[in-house]
Amino acid sequence: MKKFFGSNGVLVALIAVLLAAITLVVSLIVSGSDPLANIVGTVTSPFRQAGAAISAWSERAFDDRYQTEYLEQEVERLRQELSAMEAKAREGEAAIEENKNYRELLKLRQKRSDLTLESVTVTTRTLSNWESSVTVSKGSNYGLEVGQCVIDAYGDLVGVVSEVGLNWATVLTAVDTGIDMGGMVARTNDAAVLEGDFSLMTQGRLKLSFLPQDALLVAGDEVLTSGRGGVYPAGLVVGNVESVHDDPSGMTRYAVVVPKADLDHLRQVFVIKSFDTVE
Repeated sequence: MKKFFGSNGVLVALIAVLLAAITLVVSLIVSGSDPLANIVGTVTSPFRQAGAAISAWSERAFDDRYQTEYLEQEVERLRQELSAMEAKAREGEAAIEENKNYRELLKLRQKRSDLTLESVTVTTRTLSNWESSVTVSKGSNYGLEVGQCVIDAYGDLVGVVSEVGLNWATVLTAVDTGIDMGGMVARTNDAAVLEGDFSLMTQGRLKLSFLPQDALLVAGDEVLTSGRGGVYPAGLVVGNVESVHDDPSGMTRYAVVVPKADLDHLRQVFVIKSFDTVE
């Protein structure tokens, strides 16, 4: 039997295919349909279904791509709008801050009519283990001189001019070791010396040194410039006492002072070009 199929397999297969075709035609005739049309329809049906599936997939892919491109364009448009709004917000914040400074300056000028002020802009800031200073936008062309005090819009001490160029000046901040001026505690009237300290400078602090042993300072006490000697104006707010310590010599005490001016975020400051001396 195996030998028979082995030598006549092709013939048997052809006969099987012929019988299947005859069966299909007879079935179609019995059903009353057009044989040729039904054969063609039967044969092409899978291809039509595949074509319809491919067409539907292509339409979905096109729609997805269109939606993706549209969403990408919308995201970019919204990003640009957000950027423009943020820029406007920054401009608005700057304008609000500037107006606030001018209002505070007006109050300061009304309160301290003895001061002649020159408005300057902080251009750079230097903070290291050896120096705490800022550079401002005006110099000798506007009457700035070494030794002039610098304050913020609230009248708080920022520092002292240490170097002057034609259109720039360097200001040592209140915590720099180059600061040395008379100070006093507003509540007790205790007089002392305001000075920078290397160990405190990087912490944004300065010292009120040579306090009497019986000085009754407490945390939060306000510290002012004393104006003694006539070199610096009196009554400028320097900061507040943070802590009080005994000097290593045991003869005096000193206080650690936190500056009132925000030395880390200075933008516009005011140089005191002249003031009324307090005797």
